[in-house]
Amino acid sequence: MIKHTPRSAPRYHPLPIAPAALKELQVADDAGRPVVPFTAHEDGVPLACVGSPLRCCLRSIEAGERVALVSYAPLRRWAAGTGADPGAYDEQGPVFVHAEAGACTGPDAAAEGYPFARPGALRTVRRYNAEGQIVGGRYFEIPQDAQRGFDDVLDEAFADPEVALVHVRALEYGCFQFEVRRP
Repeated sequence: MIKHTPRSAPRYHPLPIAPAALKELQVADDAGRPVVPFTAHEDGVPLACVGSPLRCCLRSIEAGERVALVSYAPLRRWAAGTGADPGAYDEQGPVFVHAEAGACTGPDAAAEGYPFARPGALRTVRRYNAEGQIVGGRYFEIPQDAQRGFDDVLDEAFADPEVALVHVRALEYGCFQFEVRRP
């Protein structure tokens, strides 16, 4: 029998895709392509996505939801709000979002821990400075105590005073998972 111990809140705040950005992404993605919504089905048709992460609300896709796979440029969007110029570090990649206005209510305030924190999953933790340039990063295998593991790896990242924000990405496909900004 697994004994669960009460946990404190994570030390860092994982950020979803902002509501204003989601509204734009529900029309056209960051590569300029129109969004093609579909309904997630258990049989994987048209795309096996049930259980995949929704970056707009930081939870998994459920069967029957209207979703879209869009190209998202998180550093570009952050830079637009800060005046930074990430130059060649600007990249975009695939993420799932709710496809229709009003369908996403954002992250569940009662959710505990970090999103998509499956022990054994492989992540990269990329560090960016205030100009939007990569200033470091590391490979990270999520341990059994996922919250402590994320707290520790983010403590390590923000110990460098140059680090303004961190992107957590899936190692296998490079997909953006969530962002954490300097507290």
